[in-house]
Amino acid sequence: MPDKVLIVDDDASICKLLQKVMGINGLESEFVNSGSKALEKIKTNTYDIILMDIMLGDMEGFDVIKKIRSNGIKTPIMVISGRNEDYDSLYGLSIGADDYVTKPFRPVVLGAKVKALIRRSRDAVTGTPKTMNCGPFKYDPATMKFYKHDKEIYLSSKESAMMLMFIKMPNHVFTKENIHEAVWGEDIAIDDNAIMVYINRLRGKIEDDKQNPVYITTLKGIGYRFNA
Repeated sequence: MPDKVLIVDDDASICKLLQKVMGINGLESEFVNSGSKALEKIKTNTYDIILMDIMLGDMEGFDVIKKIRSNGIKTPIMVISGRNEDYDSLYGLSIGADDYVTKPFRPVVLGAKVKALIRRSRDAVTGTPKTMNCGPFKYDPATMKFYKHDKEIYLSSKESAMMLMFIKMPNHVFTKENIHEAVWGEDIAIDDNAIMVYINRLRGKIEDDKQNPVYITTLKGIGYRFNA
């Protein structure tokens, strides 16, 4: 059964192009032209990835992403936007997007990125045979959920991949290259700012005081250590 893609864009020509690219890559897709329709679709359907434009007719794609994540939905989200300012990409990542691609895009590259993101998301929450415990944290592979002191922590797919990497190797020092390879893979280019954005997002969800982190500490010039 092919992976399912939800395309959210108010430009019909872009939707058709994206559907063609997804089809070439063996993916099943459908599209909606507004944020409200996207939220309705997500309520009743399950997707393997969401391709999200920012400039929608009824609301910004950023607001749609926030609503999706606030509902605990971890489906990978790739922003595809004509807005190419660093602020937009970093803001998108900070609120729960997993990748940010600017228009115009190369169809071959986009198809590869979509498949890689689906694969990385799936790998982040599979292949672990039993519940993993690490300090106050727990990962349950049956439900693909993380907990701190038995209270669920709601994480995006990239945050989940990063957290699982940390739990598997507590007290280990991770370089930015280690994190890049484990979370994004070697075939996707990510700058250091994106890694820092995700580290800060994860700290905001697992630390008692984000400004004074205890679990994810920075080793200047080296990387990060997960203390458990």
